[in-house]
Amino acid sequence: MRKEVEFQSKGTTCRGWLCTPDGGSGPYPVVVMAGGWCYVKEIVMPHYVDAFLERGVAALLFDYRTFGASDGEPRQHIDPWGQIEDYKNAISYVESLPEIDATRIAAWGISYSGGHVLIAGATDPRVKCIVSQIPVVEGHATMRRVHGETRFQDLLDLVLEDRRKRYQDPSSGGTIPMSAVNPAETLSTWPFRSIYEGFDGIKRQEAPRHEHYSTVESVEMLLNYTVFPYTRRILNTPTLMIVAEHDEITLWDLEIDAFNSIPAPNKKLVVLPEVTHMTLYTQRSHLEVARTAAAEWLGDHLTHG
Repeated sequence: MRKEVEFQSKGTTCRGWLCTPDGGSGPYPVVVMAGGWCYVKEIVMPHYVDAFLERGVAALLFDYRTFGASDGEPRQHIDPWGQIEDYKNAISYVESLPEIDATRIAAWGISYSGGHVLIAGATDPRVKCIVSQIPVVEGHATMRRVHGETRFQDLLDLVLEDRRKRYQDPSSGGTIPMSAVNPAETLSTWPFRSIYEGFDGIKRQEAPRHEHYSTVESVEMLLNYTVFPYTRRILNTPTLMIVAEHDEITLWDLEIDAFNSIPAPNKKLVVLPEVTHMTLYTQRSHLEVARTAAAEWLGDHLTHG
C-alpha cells in the first residue's frame, strides 16, 4: 500500500511516499529513506522497499528540499546539513501518524545519505536502527582521491571562483555536472563515466525527474563534510554498514574506517565482493544481496523483541 504524503521542513514542502505492509493493521515500525547525490523515490522504490515491507516494516521515502517532487530553490542545491534536517523533519512527520509505531523508527541511506543517516542516528535519539549503504564519509579525502591532484586543484579553483561570484551577487552561483561522459575533459563532481551512464539509464527508465547537476556551492559543502566526529557518538544504536569491495567512488577503505570508529557493540559490516558503487543502483543481482541484508537487519531490530 502506497500513498503520496508531504511534510514541512524549515517552511518548505517535502514530498514522498508512505508505503505500509499489506498484512496486519499496524502500528508498524518504519524506515525513513532518502537518496544520495540525487532524489530517491523512483530509484529506490522498486529495488529495496518491497523487501522491507515483506519484513513488516513500513517505509517513508522522500525527496529533499530542492529535489525531485519537493519544493525549494535553487534546484539541485545539495546542502548536507539541510538534508539531515529534512531526515529529522521526516521523522517528526512519520512519528505523528497513527499507523506508525513512533518507538520503532530506522534511518536508511545510500551514498551521500549513507553518511547522513550515521549523523542523524548519532544526533537524534528517535533513530533506533541505522542502515548505511556505500556511504560518503569524508568529503575532502574522497574528492581529492577521485579527482587526482591536478583535477582536484581545478575543482578547488572552481569552488573559489564561485564563492567570489556569490559574494558580489548571491544569485550568481553556478552549476556543475554530477558526472560526465568524458570526465577527463569535463570537470564534474564525480568524475566517473559509469555514474553518467548509470544515471542516464535510470532517468530514461525509472526516474524522469533526475537532473544530473548540482550547484557549485554543493561541492564546497561536500568538501567540508565528514561523519567521523559523529560516528563515535553511536553508542547503542544497531548499525549496519554495507560496502562494495570495488567501490572507488565513495572509497570502501574510508567507509570501513568509519565503521570501525563506531563504538556500539551491536553493529555489523557487510562487504559485498566483486561489487561496485554503481552496480548497487543498476545490477539486480547486486541489489538483491544488499536489500536482503538490509531487510534482515531491519526485521531483526525493529520487529523482534
